[in-house]
Amino acid sequence: MNAPSLSIVIITLNEEVRLPRLLGDLAAQTWTDFEIIHVDSQSEDRTVSVSRGYAAGFAAYRIIEMNGRGVSRGRNTGALAARGQRILFLDADTRLSPDFLKNAISELDQTGASLGIVGMSAEGLSWHYRLGFAGFNAGIRLTSRFFPTAVGACMLSTPDIHRKIGGYDESLSLCEDCNYALKAYRQDRHSVTVLKQKFRFDPRRLEQDGFASTGLTYLRANIRRFFVGELHNQEIPYEFGHYK
Repeated sequence: MNAPSLSIVIITLNEEVRLPRLLGDLAAQTWTDFEIIHVDSQSEDRTVSVSRGYAAGFAAYRIIEMNGRGVSRGRNTGALAARGQRILFLDADTRLSPDFLKNAISELDQTGASLGIVGMSAEGLSWHYRLGFAGFNAGIRLTSRFFPTAVGACMLSTPDIHRKIGGYDESLSLCEDCNYALKAYRQDRHSVTVLKQKFRFDPRRLEQDGFASTGLTYLRANIRRFFVGELHNQEIPYEFGHYK
């Protein structure tokens, strides 16, 4: 089988409800030269069995069950298995429009960038989400000129840049996605771009932890990263994997 142009790495932990929605979005894409690599972090629900049920609907679909947990570890595991010229890292609660892949790949080809940072869409959400996301996306574009930040739930990379920067730093306790983008920028500032495309996601994290509280946590984290350095030891506490 010929290698696909794109490898889509999806990481999961107890996502039997949300994973099918994302897979449905991928099945509806207008650009289809991709493989799916589903990396599961020891889910305790039916995530893996649900995933197996969708596998036959795609030309290339693999499931990797890790012996352990970790966001960065899951993404690095998927990247090692990737055969595509590009890699799209996704969380299971991400949602994509039918033309997302076509437009994102086209934009990357035009810019010549290796890393594509994707902003968040507030489509279907209330006004305060729209206002907050607009500010967040503006911040992403502004910082991309000197200190890139990114959302790991939807980010495009390549096997080459992933290898050169050492992948995701599994020792970080927070902002591993921003660190990934920053390492790529320091490798080659012209390799990083902010795409016009945006992704949607389930706002459960913001609703459970508080919209303002979560935003403030990440703002504090990135200010500290800029002036002091990366977060290796829970300098700014934030719990993952607790979402309902």
